[in-house]
Amino acid sequence: MKKFVIKTLGCKTNQIESAMIAEILNNAGFIETHNISEADYYILNSCSVTHTADKKNLSFLRRAKKENPIIKTILTGCMAQLEKDNILKSKISDFVIGNNEKNQIADLINKNEYFAVNDIFLQEKFNFNKIHNPQRTRASVKIQDGCNNRCTYCTIPYARGKNRSNSVKNIIEQINIYTNENFKEIVLTGIHIGQWGYDFNDNSSLKNLLEEIEKTDIKRYRLGSLNPSEISDELINFLAKSNKFCPHFHLSLQSLCNKTLKNMNRFYTEMQIKEVIDKINENFPLPFIGCDIITGFPGETSEDFEITLNNLSRLNLSRMHVFPYSRRKGTPADKLPNQVPDSVKQNRADILQKLSLKKHTDFLNSNINTVNEVIIENKRDKKTNFLKGTTKNYINVLIKADDCLKESIQNVLITGFCEDKTKLSAEIYRKSEI
Repeated sequence: MKKFVIKTLGCKTNQIESAMIAEILNNAGFIETHNISEADYYILNSCSVTHTADKKNLSFLRRAKKENPIIKTILTGCMAQLEKDNILKSKISDFVIGNNEKNQIADLINKNEYFAVNDIFLQEKFNFNKIHNPQRTRASVKIQDGCNNRCTYCTIPYARGKNRSNSVKNIIEQINIYTNENFKEIVLTGIHIGQWGYDFNDNSSLKNLLEEIEKTDIKRYRLGSLNPSEISDELINFLAKSNKFCPHFHLSLQSLCNKTLKNMNRFYTEMQIKEVIDKINENFPLPFIGCDIITGFPGETSEDFEITLNNLSRLNLSRMHVFPYSRRKGTPADKLPNQVPDSVKQNRADILQKLSLKKHTDFLNSNINTVNEVIIENKRDKKTNFLKGTTKNYINVLIKADDCLKESIQNVLITGFCEDKTKLSAEIYRKSEI
């Protein structure tokens, strides 16, 4: 029996695709291991969103060969798609498998087909196998792939192709599989889930999909990242009335300066961002609102950064993921004048990360002495021996409770901060299971 190790870098889409790869290989008679020294194959499902991600990919491949010189390395994911020619020349990986070829991995290995990377833009249909045995409390459902936007800094469309939507039938079947496996929560993931249904030519929208998900037996669902322009009043009103939707929003903002947003080729303004965030806060009790921000985009002056900083300071956000701009070959932003020095980009990122920490602390503090619905995990915190759980509004809580409550949904009273200040403590508020 051949053994394999799989390492995943990057987004939630990569994580669910790694689960698919593992299931395909297991069904083909391969055995998964976490020990590189005993494995026959090392699979790296790569991210390529920044130069740092590329360096990590190469480091992991080299490390696997160093630990086990006879292991066969397999590079798949976005770096395989974008850098296929360079990877072939460098011979740093034995196999190179593209994003759309991931579900053929068992056949490619068995046939010793070392290279399988086709033109991703020729892919017209959504291509993904259903997963029957996910290893997480919250199971992800991949609802689409690709992106039709052309943000000036981004290589993702070239790695993932154009928008391709999973069918309602397949999505509901996947949710039903999870429900039958006793999963109580799903996360809808993809490269740009706000574009779900755009390729169906029947005016389908994300709201139409959510209406069908509401009819299933799943207890809770979360949404992946959305652009502000994709969060309509109609969608907010629909979600606000749902008992299944978790009030957890992640907004792909990137900047809060109109000049920078225009240079990034983002299709919204500072005012639109503010209006969406205000509406979310008005319609949901203590919603978690996270966002992505890029600092030091080409041409971003100190005045532009101050506009973003001041706007972020005023908005009722819960946390920010902050990234210094990473220059990527082949993108329009790479050729823009007035590139910002790395030290300035990092300094601006540090400022926003401090603001993010304050906002997250304030958000956690606002939840103390409230009652919230929690999914209790099947494991305990190592330090406290309390059970772990996640609230609907995306707070990690530690709960003093018996093992019989593992993998159940409970109402808890949030009582205060834990020692590390990133989690809150809680106690069971109502004993009966939801």
